[in-house]
Order: sequence, then structure tokens, then C-alpha cells
Amino acid sequence: MTYQLVAADLDDTLLRDDLTISQETIDAMHQAVAQGVTVTIATGRSFPSAAKIANQIGLNVPIITYQGALIKNLLDEEVLYERTVPVESARFLLDFCEKRNLHLQLYHGDQLYAGEDNDKIKNYVRLSKTPYIIGDLRQWIDIPQPKLLIVDTPEICDQIREELLPLLGDQMHITKSKPHYLEFMHKEGTKGHAITFLAEHIGCSLENVIALGDAWNDREMLEVAGLGVAMDNALPELKALANYVTKSNNEDGVRHVIEKFILNV
Repeated sequence: MTYQLVAADLDDTLLRDDLTISQETIDAMHQAVAQGVTVTIATGRSFPSAAKIANQIGLNVPIITYQGALIKNLLDEEVLYERTVPVESARFLLDFCEKRNLHLQLYHGDQLYAGEDNDKIKNYVRLSKTPYIIGDLRQWIDIPQPKLLIVDTPEICDQIREELLPLLGDQMHITKSKPHYLEFMHKEGTKGHAITFLAEHIGCSLENVIALGDAWNDREMLEVAGLGVAMDNALPELKALANYVTKSNNEDGVRHVIEKFILNV
């Protein structure tokens, strides 16, 4: 099989636990690009946060951000694909969170908004390096949102997800990117939809796509890609549906896949 597109998640996939990427992995990505392969990232992070890493790697392609709700060119920042959360659904979610005293984050124009400057937002931005604004979320809830995010314990996130699926599941895509992150996007704002669009955009079929991830929010792209790869540190459920399980993020699992399936090392 000749693969033409490689899309890797960032956190716990391409990035090691210390948020770095080995030079060997970067070199393998550049070698794949030199062979005509489009190598990109597919992340839940915002475009500015993801773009910093893509620029460090030396990519110059469209990147998939906000779980698949936004694809933008890295160089000129042209928007190629965008899906925003329905306003009524966003309002419903804000009402729900206010009644339960849950921490909700909004995103618009690559800006992050929260209602309270607490440890949840501080820990989140420590990872994503995203600037944020604190204020009344009602003043921003009606503007287009690529995603909304609840931060809480894994148990509470699971409980909320089960409660909201019957209420919002037909209007929004609800998934977890980390055990304590519950994310809400447009129904077509998934990594699977984004990979499908990007493959068509560059003129390749889905069977010629490699997608790599570790968490449940990566499921849709692993399912549509010709080669869906789970990291060794991935959720057991994701490993079960993957076509291939590679080494962990700390063992250069992405490099291993590129060398095995593209560079034939």
C-alpha cells in the first residue's frame, strides 16, 4: 500500500509526556514529506496552539484543529473546513453547566473563554499554552463556537456524558479527549469528518490514509483511515478497533509507523 496522507494526534501521540518531539521523529516526518506524503496533525487543540508545534516540526500543510471542527492552512491561515456548534445547543449546555456549577470553556476566533479563573482553566492552559479571557459566558455563547469543553473528574465527565447524550447527542458530537475533558462539537466536527475532507482536498482516497491516536476522540479518524493506528499508551477500546498498535508516545510510536509503512526501514 502506498500511503499519501498521515495525520497524527498531538497530546499523548506525537508529543511525549514532556510535550516534546524527538528529532528522530521529526526527521522521519520530513523524509515522508520528501517522498510526496502529506504529513499533518489532527488535534483538539486550538489553531494557534497546534500551529506553534507544526511550525516547530517544519510543516507547511493544512492542520486539523478543535477535534476536526476547523482545518486551516498553516502558512496563510485560509479556512478550508469549518463546523460550529448550533447556538441553541450551546445555550442549552451553558444553562446545564450553570445549574450544576460545572466548569465550561468556550472557543471563538482562536480565543479561549471561561467564567472563572480557577485551577481547571490554569491546568488546561499550562498544557495547551493558550491565552484566555475570564468573564460572563453569556456574552459569548451566541457567537460561532468550534467546540465547548467541560473540565471535571473522569467520573463526573462520564456521568455528564451519559446524561447529555439523550438530550444533545442528535445535535452535537460529544467525546472525551482526556479522562477529565468532555468536549462538544458540531456533528460533523470530528477528526473522521476532517480526515475525509482533507483526503479529498489533496486528491487521495481514504485507504491511502494513516491516522494515529490514543484517546476516544481519535476513534472516528482511525475508523475512516485505511490504516488506523493506536499508540501503545492508548485506551484499550481504541486499541481494539485499530488496525495496528504502535509503540507508546514516549517511545516514538509515530516514527515507528512512518518508518515501517512509508520509509520501509
